[in-house]
Amino acid sequence: MIDYKNKSFTGKEFSMNTPDFSKENIKPLFDSKFVRVFDLQYAEGKHYYDATRRTGDDLVASKTKEEFKNMHADAVTCIVVLNIKNEEPRLLLSHEFRYPTGQFLLSPPAGLIDKEDLLPVMTAASVPSDAAADAAGTDMRTAPLIKTAIRELKEETGIVFGENDTARVINPLLFSTPGMTDESNALVLLSINRDTMPDLSTADAVGSECFDGFSLLTKEDALRILRQGTDDNGIFYSIYTWASLMHFVTMPF
Repeated sequence: MIDYKNKSFTGKEFSMNTPDFSKENIKPLFDSKFVRVFDLQYAEGKHYYDATRRTGDDLVASKTKEEFKNMHADAVTCIVVLNIKNEEPRLLLSHEFRYPTGQFLLSPPAGLIDKEDLLPVMTAASVPSDAAADAAGTDMRTAPLIKTAIRELKEETGIVFGENDTARVINPLLFSTPGMTDESNALVLLSINRDTMPDLSTADAVGSECFDGFSLLTKEDALRILRQGTDDNGIFYSIYTWASLMHFVTMPF
C-alpha cells in the first residue's frame, strides 16, 4: 500500500504511453469547406474522433512536439475595448447567431485565419491601412493574428483600425473543447481610442454570419454578466466571451 501522505510525485507514477497517431492510421470520415471529421486510430481496435478545421496533413494530433509548439491557431477572437474621450471604457460585443446552439449568443468579433494572413509579406489585400500594417508588424508569430483581428473588426463591427488604436496578442493559441476538436483560437486585444463613438455596422459580414445588434458593456455590466453566467436575456455564452469579459474587468484603466 502506498503512503500518499508522505510521498512526493513526479507525475511518472501515473503516466501512460502517448497514443501514436501515425498518418496512415488517420482516416477521413466527413469533409466540407469549414469542418472535417477524422477517425484517429491510436491502437488496434481503438478509435477517437476529431472534428477539425484542418486538412488531413495538418491535424494537430499528428504533429511532432516541435511542430505543435510552433503552429498557429485556426482563428482569432478579438477583445475590443472602446476608449472614447471623457467616457468610461466599454467592451464591444455583438449578438451573433451560432447555428449549433440555435441562439444569438453574446460574442466578441472572431474569424478564421486565412492562408493569405500567414504570408510573410504584407500586401494591400491583406492589410486594410497603414495603421493596420504598423500594428501587425513583421513577427510571423503575431503578425497573422493581428492582421486577422483587424480584418474581423472591420467585417463584424464596421470599425476601421486607426493610427491611434493599438493591437496586442493576449494569447497565441487556446483550445476550446479538446475532448472533441483540435480547433483553436488566439486572443487579440484591440484598443480603439477615439474622440467620439465610431459608427457600428455588420454590413461587411460574410457568408452565413448573422447578427442582432451590439452590446457596449461597462466594467460594472461585464461583472454582472460574469456573475449571472448568462447575458441579460438569460442566454448562455461561449468560453471566449467569458475570456473577453474576464480580461476586460481585470484591465487597469
